[in-house]
This record gives sequence, structure tokens and C-alpha cells, in this order.
Amino acid sequence: MDRENTGTGRIVVLVLPHVNLLDLAGPVQVFDTAAHLGAPYRIEYAAESAQVSSAQGLRLAELVPPPPVGAGDLVLVPGPSLGPRSTEPLVSEGVAEWLRTAHRARARIASVCTGAAALGEAGLLDGRRCTTHWSLIDPMRERYPRARVREAVLYVHDGLVSTSAGVAAGTDLALSLVEREHGPEMACAVARQLVVYLRRDGSSGQVSPFLRHRDHLDPAVHRVQDHLARHPDSQETLADLAATVNLSPRGLSRAFTAATGITPMEYRQRLRLEYAGTLLRETDLTIATVAARCGFRDPRHFRRLFRTRHGFPPSEVRRSAP
Repeated sequence: MDRENTGTGRIVVLVLPHVNLLDLAGPVQVFDTAAHLGAPYRIEYAAESAQVSSAQGLRLAELVPPPPVGAGDLVLVPGPSLGPRSTEPLVSEGVAEWLRTAHRARARIASVCTGAAALGEAGLLDGRRCTTHWSLIDPMRERYPRARVREAVLYVHDGLVSTSAGVAAGTDLALSLVEREHGPEMACAVARQLVVYLRRDGSSGQVSPFLRHRDHLDPAVHRVQDHLARHPDSQETLADLAATVNLSPRGLSRAFTAATGITPMEYRQRLRLEYAGTLLRETDLTIATVAARCGFRDPRHFRRLFRTRHGFPPSEVRRSAP
């Protein structure tokens, strides 16, 4: 796992004036649910004032001043309700400096919706890919010309800084952060607990093959998907997989196809090919070693399948990696 994706479990939620409740509650619910499922998350709430009124009129009290944070901590910045365009600072200099200090300390920083404006005021979006609520895309580009603001995506990770699109997309961002730290099984378990879809923004660097075709409620199919995710190099047959959930091969195939639209073997192949892409981007393993780790006995066959699936050979992944 990438070292930048390994956290301490500490989450400091920066509560800005007029914070939107769903921007705050959605991601916090994800991390809290993950904590109840065994992830070591600890959530703190901080603000410049001991009391803050949300955009919806709910008063949040007994907030502590923003504390020192360190490497591996996560600073979460839910979005506030922003008024008409203004040349005035959108957050105080104290908040901006605290965010800059957190970034210098190698803390991870994630904003939800309009929370990206706080990161922009602190200069943390300069030169970075980022996103925000659709209505603020153009104002963000004008106000922070050095930021690489993307539209039509749910969230963006760029190094230690992550940003999400509007409101409910904060839940998607939080699920992605859980997946990065604790794996796809934990993210899937949280999503199932919250009864939400696992969505991705479609860019190759952020799509998780382990989370595709998971928007169903068939527990047997989920268990098979979890098993395949844990063992991408396994040579198990359809009968072997069916036995893990006490189904016949035909019964598993019918249930799996009904839930996901593809067969178990096709799902496994997609997992393997996407996992191979991840290894090629994030490790220095040879193509033959990557093929073996992903369950392909013949590297030449792997190369052909990879090109067919992605439109380019495995060797091109490293040439185009950022």
C-alpha cells in the first residue's frame, strides 16, 4: 500500500461557519461506521469559535480550537454555504495558516464540496488537480488560477490533498479514503451498512475494480466478490467458488450474473487486469511478475488480454504514469 495512504486513524473535522450539515455528516458517518467495523478511526471536531451555526440553523457547540496535526492525520473540511462572489477572504487567515501548517506537517487534507475554497485560500490547490460543487467550478478557476479545477468528477486525489464535488459526493470521497487505508472489503462493508452505492469518477487512476458491480444486496455474491478480491492469483474453478457459499456452480453463475451483469469468471478477469494496472503504476515489478501475482500463468496471454481490455500494452502504463 502507498505510504501516503497509510494514516494514523485520527480525523480532525474543521467546522467552518455556516457549514452544510450533509457535507459534515456524510463523511463523518462513513468514518464512524468504519470505526464500528474495526477501523481505528478517532474523530475530533475543531473550529475557531466554540460554537458554530450550520447553514441549516443547527448550532454546533463545545468545539475546540484547531489542534496541531501530524503526518498521517486527516483534516476534513466540510463545505460551508458561500454567498455571492466576493473579493474578501472566504476563510480567516488563522484558518488558512492552520491548513498550511497541517500540510507542511504531512497531514492529509480532504475537502467536501465548497470546502475546497478553504484549501484554495490557503494556497493548497496551487498546481493541484481538484474539484468542487458544479456551481463553483468557474468561480474557483477565476479565484485560484493556479488550481487545476476539474469538472464532471466526484472527487480527486492529488498527493496528500483530496477534494470532492457537491454535498453527497463527500460520502464517495470518504469511502474512497477508507478503501485506500483499509482495503476494498472494508469500504464495501461500510457502504452496505449505510445502504449507499459505491461510485467512482471514471478516471483510470481512481477506479477500483474491487468496488465495481457491488451495488446489489445478494450476500452470497458479495462473499464471492470478497473472496476473489483477496485471492487475485487463485486458480479456483467455478465449482470451487460455488462451494465457498454453499451453492451449485450453476446456482452461483445465475445469482452472480443476475446481481452484477457478468459471470464470476469475467469478474475475476476484470479484477486481475485492473489489479495488474495498479501494480504496474505503483511498483517496479516486472511485467512477468505482475502477471503471476494476478493469476496469469502466461505473460504473453496477460499482455494480449491487457491490451484488449485497456487499448494499450502493459508497458505503456509506466510511461504514462504521473
